[in-house]
Amino acid sequence: MTRNRRILIRELPKGNLTTECFTTDEVDVTDPGPGQLLVRTLLLSQDAANRAWMQGATYRDAIEAGQVMASGGIGEVVASKSDAFSPGDIVWGDTGWQEYAVLEARGVQKLKSHKPLSHLISLLGVAGKTAYHGLINVPGIHAGETLLVSAAAGSVGSIVGQIGRIKGARVIGIAGGEAKCRWVVDELGFDACLDYKDTGTPLPKQLGAACPEGVDVYFDNTGGDILQAALFAMRQRGRVACCGAVSMYDGKPRPGPYGVPGLLVVKRLKMEGFIVMDYAHLDADAEHDLSMWAADGHLKVVEDILDGLEQAPAGLVGLLAGENRGKRMIRVAPDPN
Repeated sequence: MTRNRRILIRELPKGNLTTECFTTDEVDVTDPGPGQLLVRTLLLSQDAANRAWMQGATYRDAIEAGQVMASGGIGEVVASKSDAFSPGDIVWGDTGWQEYAVLEARGVQKLKSHKPLSHLISLLGVAGKTAYHGLINVPGIHAGETLLVSAAAGSVGSIVGQIGRIKGARVIGIAGGEAKCRWVVDELGFDACLDYKDTGTPLPKQLGAACPEGVDVYFDNTGGDILQAALFAMRQRGRVACCGAVSMYDGKPRPGPYGVPGLLVVKRLKMEGFIVMDYAHLDADAEHDLSMWAADGHLKVVEDILDGLEQAPAGLVGLLAGENRGKRMIRVAPDPN
């Protein structure tokens, strides 16, 4: 009988996430029941939101100790008890950190054929669509405006900034470390990138120098102190898209930002949170534009793929520490095509 290797949450973290929070086991693969699929995991998406799920219910149920670590992934249907799917179909679903998953067919999405398969997670998947909808359909962006993007070297921020450049905006990134900031400018084409880790020049001062007339649109991936600095740098009637709060997910919660709602009132700011699924009805627009921009070389697809299911715990810990550039994934099994 085929065995299924799994990574489970051994205990929920009380502070920063560590690899010791996880454990591995191996069980028999089970057959799907009526309306279910048996899926072999190929690629796992790693996202900062994975850590937020450990803190409680969000847009999905909280995850608990003893459970397989949750994660979206791409897989191949091995067996189907649903008329809508056949063995060999490539699908997206909540596979979790395991080699095989039994999933309810109603919660699984059949994917179109695409090479490389990884683009269905990065460019055309959760990262690309979050970036596209979060910029185009939440605050909007116009030529000549100043766009500020935090976590600019990450899976979403790296695409947001490039879309802003394509649309004719002046794009300023925020990232951690001189080398990463230089990469954001030289490789992704941002106009500038500010180092929030620079102890010599605080971020508010860097923002004042880089954006003397203020920021029109801020795309926030971090929350915390960076959001605090960005709000003070906004122009009147500026727009803020709240995508995530990675600085707040790991470790003990911190207060902030301060000055809300005062800053929103005085500057007449619009501040809106979103989840990529809110705009699923516009996914065809996103797929069309992102594919076109990548094909003509205006948008670089940056992927950070680690090989082997066993890499998932360290991969997520590293992602939360900001070690990735572009979209981080775990390759569990080779592309069957």
